Amino acid sequence: MDLSSVANSSQSNISDSGVSQSVQVDLLKKAINIDQSNATALIQAIPQSPSVPNLPANLGNNVNTTA
Repeated sequence: MDLSSVANSSQSNISDSGVSQSVQVDLLKKAINIDQSNATALIQAIPQSPSVPNLPANLGNNVNTTA
């Protein structure tokens, strides 16, 4: 039995899996960056509400806790 061919074969498989994992990590990072930019765009697309609504001055001063 030729052990050198078995050793070379397993060494090749190990290095191939390392390259594969590296590519997968790079793709995951790109996907995360795309998701982040999409989320940022969605957040910025939300219309701003007015800071002071046109309500009477007495509204919102008291909270009824017995209701």
